[in-house]
Amino acid sequence: MAPSLLFQELMFEVVGIAEEAGKAVMEIYFQGDFGTVYKTDNSPVTRADTTSHDIIAGKLRALTPDLPVLSEESGIEPYVKRRLWNALWLIDPLDGTKEFIKRNGEFTVNIALIEDSHPVLGVVHAPALAVSYFAAYGVGAFKKGADNQIKRILVEPDLHMPLKVVTSRSHDGGGLERLFDQTISFERIRVGSSLKFCLVAEGVAHLYPRLGPTMEWDTAAGQCVVEMAGGSVTDLRGGNLKYNKLDLFNPPFMVSCSPASSWQNFLKTQG
Repeated sequence: MAPSLLFQELMFEVVGIAEEAGKAVMEIYFQGDFGTVYKTDNSPVTRADTTSHDIIAGKLRALTPDLPVLSEESGIEPYVKRRLWNALWLIDPLDGTKEFIKRNGEFTVNIALIEDSHPVLGVVHAPALAVSYFAAYGVGAFKKGADNQIKRILVEPDLHMPLKVVTSRSHDGGGLERLFDQTISFERIRVGSSLKFCLVAEGVAHLYPRLGPTMEWDTAAGQCVVEMAGGSVTDLRGGNLKYNKLDLFNPPFMVSCSPASSWQNFLKTQG
């Protein structure tokens, strides 16, 4: 079997795992007893986070026993051990826990396969919206809706005015003036979780700048979907984001429907 076909088969297996975790998340969502506790950084964790983690981690270990799993809700192995991992699963069992608690539906289950510090397979499942976005290198980027129909997705082909910019629902998007000259008008689209990546990937938005702190598990799956849809995810100087680093925090970054050089030049010429 050709490598791309094997990758495609693996991609659909992981979509099924994300959707199974999503069903468990929705059971807790409708029950209403979230069992919310708070980490030392004051970020919330619910029963949905831990239940989703248990399902995903168990299924991935059964599917690929030789690959380690790194999750927001698991202990972090020391870097002296992690640096030897050429491939790993990177998961966020419930991205957008604040949106989950607010019951606005904008939360996701994120699963990514990392190879040589880069995401090569990604699944973003939004259980409350009954939609999944998924992608794999050599295969493409796709969206599956509530009707179970699967369609290929592509970014908006060009940056143009009016500029559509995605920002976070729960985190202050302040600081955009550092990127956008005051003469640049833009339409702000607010949405929670890694759905921001997906709006760029399916051509609804042009850019998603993130200046505040994020972790690797917040971005890996969405990055793969964007890149396989024809877009880019880079730091603000145009460099590639790296994964399984010593420090698991991401630098500020830009998700774009175009290559890094294009959005940088576009903002300069419009300002």
